[in-house]
Amino acid sequence: MSELCNCGHEHEHEECGCGCGEQEGMDGVVTLVDEDGVEHGFEIIDMVELDGAQYVAVVPADEEPEEDDESDELVLLKVVAEGVEEFLEAIESEEEFNRVSAVFMERLKDDYDFVEGEE
Repeated sequence: MSELCNCGHEHEHEECGCGCGEQEGMDGVVTLVDEDGVEHGFEIIDMVELDGAQYVAVVPADEEPEEDDESDELVLLKVVAEGVEEFLEAIESEEEFNRVSAVFMERLKDDYDFVEGEE
């Protein structure tokens, strides 16, 4: 049976590789700790598997973003497993980041206006 999933396409879950069903039990919001030890909430908006690794696209989960706030900035993270636990970490390799960002940009182009070359 096909159903509409978070990737926005109607498909059998096994066919798309979008991560459907893998997020069960997650509420869609994760808490990340920055280098200063400050916690920030992020909403998971998409998940993809590429070259045997999983990646997530998240946006800040601020309830009341300010007008000049870059809260709609998309953050891409790699899912890393250590034992039975999974962690999110920055994508360190520029080549890997470029491959992953191209996939997310294509998948999310209808929902986000991307500015290329902005760092």
